[in-house]
Amino acid sequence: MLSLAFKSLWNRRFGALLTVLSVALSVALILGVERLRDQARQSFANSASGLDLIVAARDNPIQILMATVFGVGSTAKAVSWDSFRMMEAQPEVAWLVPISMGDNHQGFPVIGTTDAYFERFRHSGGQELQFAQGATFQDKSSAVVGAGVAARLGYSVGAVIVNTHGSGAVAFHVHDEAPFTITGVLAPTGTAVDRMVFVSLEGFDALHQEAKMPPEDPLAMGPSGAKLPGYHPLSTAPARKGPSSDEPDSHEPTHADGNRETQHGSEHGQHQEQDTGHGYTPNQINAIYVGLADRTAILGIQRLISNYPGEPLTAVLPNVALLELWAITGAAERALSVMAWAVAVAGLLGLVVMLSVTLDARRREFAILRSVGATPSRIFALIVIEAAILTLAGIALGLAAVTLVTSAAGPLLAARTGIMLDFRGPDLSEFALLAAILLAGLLASLVPAARVYRMTLSDGLTIRL
Repeated sequence: MLSLAFKSLWNRRFGALLTVLSVALSVALILGVERLRDQARQSFANSASGLDLIVAARDNPIQILMATVFGVGSTAKAVSWDSFRMMEAQPEVAWLVPISMGDNHQGFPVIGTTDAYFERFRHSGGQELQFAQGATFQDKSSAVVGAGVAARLGYSVGAVIVNTHGSGAVAFHVHDEAPFTITGVLAPTGTAVDRMVFVSLEGFDALHQEAKMPPEDPLAMGPSGAKLPGYHPLSTAPARKGPSSDEPDSHEPTHADGNRETQHGSEHGQHQEQDTGHGYTPNQINAIYVGLADRTAILGIQRLISNYPGEPLTAVLPNVALLELWAITGAAERALSVMAWAVAVAGLLGLVVMLSVTLDARRREFAILRSVGATPSRIFALIVIEAAILTLAGIALGLAAVTLVTSAAGPLLAARTGIMLDFRGPDLSEFALLAAILLAGLLASLVPAARVYRMTLSDGLTIRL
């Protein structure tokens, strides 16, 4: 019966091929959607797996998580260094990592931080960051790039890069007056770290201190046509009217007594010897990664930060924020899954149609089989076997298509989004999906098989005009 089924399908190979392709498309879509969803969730969870809290200015927790961990968007406001000191003084806090944002390099987010980032950050269940080339910051003009950035732009240690102000691919001002030299390239992590550029806090602040405003901007000019000091086109604060203003610039470091340091004193000022690892104290940052010595104290620390009188702050629990994010994106995921299964149903309907429309043309074939001793049940089984062959061929072709697309698009997706697709075979859940598709194909074949079963030998031998 199996040999007979293969020969019968070969005689109707064009229609059979179309049916196999429709089933393969449905399998590829279902597996592709499921794999992309699972890998995206796993990558997001891996990116934030080593963080107990993320502290930032009062804002939506999801926005804070997306900006600080994944480099998408930015926080609402900056956080003063006094808040960093307050957190540092808490006995339950084991370590802190300051984060500054607001620049990009060819669309990749630029993160200002310290050596503590590479020492403390953990991903994928506790793995440390590793350097594929070079090492961490050597001075304020050093930069470290993620594996995705290096792969896409062809960077290696020693390359000189220039950053721009703005998030995403938006560039408000090109900081070509302050280039950075790459001193390290991180090993691939399969997280958002792969698509980030890291610079020191001192270099990040110096980048903005040295930025020059466009002379043609009328708001940057005083009554006499001279540029007002301290003006920045993205700042909501008014420009300082002259050197007599006692308001410090937001990008210039300050002493603990509140006196602003001059930019020309010993390379951007004699900064305090503490906190950042290079003897530099910033005026403000965008966020703080927090690691606790005792994780049972996490709710108490969160409440302390939320009630901090110095400035409005939010302490985000990364896992809770991720659950909120999945709740928002769940509708879109379900819509994609419904579309994939709709394609699968259409493919199985095509299988039923292909087998059904050929029944009239095969009446004589079935009659001859009956005349040589084939029972109605064997002809019934022939139709079911043909459907099984077509469904299995579609499943195999769909698996091959998913594997091929994963291997080809995986590196590109990792470089653009930080999501790394695993090159692997189907797991237990995917085997269950494939078994469901095979069962659905067999059930769909029962409709034409039942029609064949009812056909009689005399009906097959009767000549129809």
